Amino acid sequence: MKNCAQIIRELREDRDLTQSYVSKLLGTTQQVYSRYENGEHELPVRHLKTLCEFYGVSADYVLGIKND
Repeated sequence: MKNCAQIIRELREDRDLTQSYVSKLLGTTQQVYSRYENGEHELPVRHLKTLCEFYGVSADYVLGIKND
C-alpha cells in the first residue's frame, strides 16, 4: 500500500508539475514540500485540503485509506 508521500509525488509527476510549482500553490518553499514527498515531514491538514482540491481527489485517497 502506498503512503501519503508516495501518493503526492505521483499526483504531481503524473501532471508534469515541479515541486517548486506545487510549493508555491501551498505557500511554502520547495525544500519544505520536498520533505513532504520524502516522508521527512508530515503533510499539514491545510496543505492536504489544498492538494485534494487542486488534484480533484479525496483526502482518503491522498492518505492511502482504502474503502471497503
